Amino acid sequence: MELNYNLDLLKSVLTQLTKYDNECEMMKADKVVIFHSKYHPVAKVVDDITTVPYYNERASSDFEIETEDEDLKEKFEALKKVIECNQ
Repeated sequence: MELNYNLDLLKSVLTQLTKYDNECEMMKADKVVIFHSKYHPVAKVVDDITTVPYYNERASSDFEIETEDEDLKEKFEALKKVIECNQ
């Protein structure tokens, strides 16, 4: 029962996708096949690490940026700001 529901839901999503996104008009599914198997991947447990670091920032933001590339210079300036915020 649940497998049939998922199949109908998938068909519905695919048909609605072409209505809402013009770039997906060429993507049409005439037939959807689902293989039912007793084997399923084991879900990996992802630990949410939200700890406060108990160390001081050892880097300093008093370095000179000696480059002509403006894009690279902007990235180093952003890095300096991050270092200053962590001190």
